[in-house]
Amino acid sequence: MPSFRLETQRLLLRPPEAGDIAAIVTGIGDYDVAKNLSRAPHPYGEKDAIEFLARQREGQARGTDFTFAVIRKSDGAFAGKCGLHLQEQNFELGYWYARPYWGQGYATEAASEVVAFAFRNLRVERLEAGWFFDNPASGRVLEKLGFSPAGSGERDCAARGCKVLCRQVAMTRAQFGQRVAA
Repeated sequence: MPSFRLETQRLLLRPPEAGDIAAIVTGIGDYDVAKNLSRAPHPYGEKDAIEFLARQREGQARGTDFTFAVIRKSDGAFAGKCGLHLQEQNFELGYWYARPYWGQGYATEAASEVVAFAFRNLRVERLEAGWFFDNPASGRVLEKLGFSPAGSGERDCAARGCKVLCRQVAMTRAQFGQRVAA
């Protein structure tokens, strides 16, 4: 499986690498970041980041995971991660950003490019995502991208050590095509 690189006006999206470990640990090590992710433990350490990178490489080789480090072009800073993970039949979009990069539009900018990658390169028919009920900022990002409500249910959150109400959203290939054509 080839290595993918994407680019937006302000961001470079590339596969995460060993040099990103410190930034990953710092970003996800913040409880306010980790509590909004389903699988990230808290505390989050270097061993967790190394295991994450290994899983991502294996998943990309299988065609089930496409993770992008989100790098700010202006200074080369690692802002966060955005990617796709195959869940049963459909890919799920996920992302996180370190606290210094919140509220600057990076989540929407990077995810928009990753959504296009999913439909154009991976030829998915339906893309799914979810956000915890107490993280409405993530819900706004997904709404701006064109995702539609698809239900809700409880989902495990490793950092919190419990199940959390998760709002689920989805986008079909047809919805993506309509947004691109508009």
